Amino acid sequence: MNPKVEIYTWRTCPFCIRAKALLKRKKVQFTEYAIDGDAAARDRMTDRANGGRTLPQIFINDQHIGGCDEIHALDARDMLDPLLAAQ
Repeated sequence: MNPKVEIYTWRTCPFCIRAKALLKRKKVQFTEYAIDGDAAARDRMTDRANGGRTLPQIFINDQHIGGCDEIHALDARDMLDPLLAAQ
């Protein structure tokens, strides 16, 4: 079964682009919520991310992963693939 991956972004955010590129390299399908300038959407994201307001905010199988640095750190420690395989 495919993992449920969701990412909140701004379209021109370099960190968002970098995080999406990693997911694409891993051939992972994800749902992107581009919240450019949408304060209500950002508030919903912040609630879901336990106060995280920076972008991107990434969720795998409804588990909050964090942002770009966190997803790349998981990958560097060989901990991302197991998360993406879990389900």
